[in-house]
Amino acid sequence: VQLQAFGGGLVQAGASLRLSCAASGRTFVNYDMGWFRQAPGKEREFVAAINWSGVVLDYADSVKGRFTISRDGDKNTAYLLMYSLKPDDTAVYYCAARIARGSRLPVSRQPSEYIYWGQGTEVTVSS
Repeated sequence: VQLQAFGGGLVQAGASLRLSCAASGRTFVNYDMGWFRQAPGKEREFVAAINWSGVVLDYADSVKGRFTISRDGDKNTAYLLMYSLKPDDTAVYYCAARIARGSRLPVSRQPSEYIYWGQGTEVTVSS
C-alpha cells in the first residue's frame, strides 16, 4: 500500500492542524494505521494508532487529550487532528500501516511492526 501524508505546516502554539494520510494500492481496511513523529536529533516516536475497524485507539501520553486519530474507509484516509499544539510537537510526522490483527486486539506502538510508511509531513509550532 502506498501512503501519502500531508497537512503539516507552520503554526503558533495553541493552534490546531489536521494531518491526513491517503492510502492506495491495497485494501485499506486490512491495515491498522499509526502516526509517528521524529524531531530533529531525536528518535522516531509513537504518537497514535487506530485499528482496522476504528474501534481500538491508542495515544502517547504526551498527546493524549490533545490529538485525535480517526479513519475514513470510504476515502481510504487516516487522520490526525491536533489541538493545542506546543513547540514540543514540532517534528516530521509519518503515517504507517500495519497488517491488521483481531478486531479487539491492541494496536502497536512499535515502528518495526509497521510495514508501509508515508513520506512524512513537517509540523513546526512556534512559541
